[in-house]
Amino acid sequence: MTIVLEERPAAATTCVDPRFTRSKQALESALIELMEEKGFDAITVNDLCVRAGLNRGTFYNHYHDKEALLVELENTLLADLACFETSLRGIEVRDLVRFRVAKRPIPSLVKLFDSLRDHGPFLHAALGPGGDPSFGPKLRDAGFNDLVMSVLNEHYRSDPTPFVSYYVSFYASAYLGVITRWVETGMKESSEDMARIAMRLLFIRPGESIEL
Repeated sequence: MTIVLEERPAAATTCVDPRFTRSKQALESALIELMEEKGFDAITVNDLCVRAGLNRGTFYNHYHDKEALLVELENTLLADLACFETSLRGIEVRDLVRFRVAKRPIPSLVKLFDSLRDHGPFLHAALGPGGDPSFGPKLRDAGFNDLVMSVLNEHYRSDPTPFVSYYVSFYASAYLGVITRWVETGMKESSEDMARIAMRLLFIRPGESIEL
């Protein structure tokens, strides 16, 4: 009797060609540099290829057009921020007060600012005059709506009135301004200091000392 051994398919491996990674990184860096120099609207695919040292065929192996490259960079940043959504939503007023009294920043906020710092060059380009005007509102909604909602009473979180929605919009937009200011000035403050600033802004009252 002849025994036929069934051949099993080899296990699939996911090996990314380093050249693929390097070419994408080169295009990302080229986009950031050119956005700073001439603005996104003025950039052509040829500009990106020349700056990255790649041919057009390589570009189109990765992206359909320059907009696709920009969207990928934006979505990567927003996906990183989304990792903090659960922890930010879990922050309650008593947590903020406790850390405020102890003069310590909330760890999840520190990590949020660490993540923003990692994307510093892209943030500077995207939020600048040559960037994407639609990106700021996306960043606001992804990064700070949950933080502002966390300080509201559960009643308002579950059944918000029109005023509550304006309250959240007001503070979330203010935080976008804080981030924009931080990015524009070179991110000189540490993530810990920025987390303290974010907490302080939630509690400051008119006429009160503005010391951190």
